[in-house]
Amino acid sequence: MKAKETLTEFYALHGKEPNNISPFNVYRRESFKCSTRLEPVYRRDFYKISMISGGTGILSYADKFIRIDRPCIVFLNPLIPYSWEPTSIQQEGYFCLFKEEFVLPALKNESLAGSPLFKAGGDHVFFPADESIQLLKIVYENMLKEEQSDYPNKYDLLKSYVRIIMHEAMKMQPPQTFHRHPNASERISNLFFKLLENQFFIDSPEKALSLKNANEFATQLNIHTNHLNKALKDTTGKTTTEWIAERILNEAKSLLQFSHWDINEIAYCLGFEHSSNFIIFFKKKVGESPAQFRKNILSIS
Repeated sequence: MKAKETLTEFYALHGKEPNNISPFNVYRRESFKCSTRLEPVYRRDFYKISMISGGTGILSYADKFIRIDRPCIVFLNPLIPYSWEPTSIQQEGYFCLFKEEFVLPALKNESLAGSPLFKAGGDHVFFPADESIQLLKIVYENMLKEEQSDYPNKYDLLKSYVRIIMHEAMKMQPPQTFHRHPNASERISNLFFKLLENQFFIDSPEKALSLKNANEFATQLNIHTNHLNKALKDTTGKTTTEWIAERILNEAKSLLQFSHWDINEIAYCLGFEHSSNFIIFFKKKVGESPAQFRKNILSIS
């Protein structure tokens, strides 16, 4: 199961060699070929701000999609699972890519905390007026020029350009043109299970789960918790909480059997603040403590 799309994978998908991945990269959309296959909706490990000035496509989220048929600005962050399907050969505009280290701490100041760039839910697509489009084109052209410069403080200047884009979007009204997928419950359920599995690439006891409850999963998918629960109930007969608990339990059993981590480490990486809570959870589900389960399973094997 795929976790997140990395910058390296992004470049490979679009036929580019990642020879010079810097903290901030900006491109013209014309220089990147669009993928010919529709990728599943999943998260990336980078931020992306796109200005689409030419061409059409469909931007899909968990249970809804929007047709892009005129110039727009799109904000995407690592918490937003999405897919882009081009519907025209012509694709014009700009986009910039950057990781978390470029964002912190300057861009997450108080005035920009509510920017669509940082929201998990909410609106991320805006259709600017003509004057805003012209301003954004100038900003992106300046970023392209600055990225190639030798100016020692160029990343500070690039942050300033990103701030202009963010402020410009905060002045706009979001569109009301999203459409619901006809098979929304099945689609939401599939996306939930992808996100759930993505949590369990646990290769270190210091790496804790980032999504622990139904509310956090729903936020990732840009939907209400009740909407997620209903979709899972309709398609599987189980609630979000039941599926999360079942997956955590299976991972706990696997770690107890195949790792040398102690109980405290396993509890932490599975999202339990205190090991006592993990022990109670495990004993309620299995009928014996984690330590006893490990002893029994190892004696059998």
